[in-house]
Amino acid sequence: MKLAIMQPYFLPYIGYFQLIRSAEVLVLYDNIEYTKKGWINRNRILQHGQEALLSLPLASGSDYLHIGQRQLAANFDRTKLLRQIEGAYRRAPFFAETWPLVQDIVQYPDQQLFNYLHHSIVALCQHLALRTTIVVSSSVPIDHSLKGADKVLALCHQLGASDYINSIGGQALYSKEAFLAQQVRLHFIRSQPLSYPQFGAPCIPWLSLLDVLMFNGKQQIMDHMIDAYDLI
Repeated sequence: MKLAIMQPYFLPYIGYFQLIRSAEVLVLYDNIEYTKKGWINRNRILQHGQEALLSLPLASGSDYLHIGQRQLAANFDRTKLLRQIEGAYRRAPFFAETWPLVQDIVQYPDQQLFNYLHHSIVALCQHLALRTTIVVSSSVPIDHSLKGADKVLALCHQLGASDYINSIGGQALYSKEAFLAQQVRLHFIRSQPLSYPQFGAPCIPWLSLLDVLMFNGKQQIMDHMIDAYDLI
């Protein structure tokens, strides 16, 4: 069985879903420390020809809280966020196809950060007909105080994974030989270059999947983009 492990991100870029596509099971971390200034509660879209930030405001809390312990701010204005996205993309060719999905994701009423992100990732996977099983990390009975490769291998062993697929950035962290010594084959996923028209301007790459959906549509992504990666 092929396993991938990721922390949740808000409306992540297409490479995140290519990783999901490559695996049979995705473990979604809810019990690791929330990282400030990362991409857990923010992402980038195209606005007025430039990249712009979307972000989810969080309630005040310790920097040491797990993702599953963080809450969205009480004053999070979902309508304002929808207006920002609509203003950026209402003239995009696949806006009408994508807009109901955006509304479903943004208007989700849960205030817990992990639940909100989990719902959005599941909704996007369903939209793209990705059938990878998603497992929440805290539900897997391992020693969750483990770190790094030890924690990854514990999850692999507990879930019966023969192969572990990691993002390309993990090449500096994990050794194929060390994983193989633990009866797990390690692979790294590398996205192929992706370019598409954005209102007739040169493509700004690696924006949120929303950008890809607005300019290409679901079927185009499923047929030509979601499998545009290599395993190395």
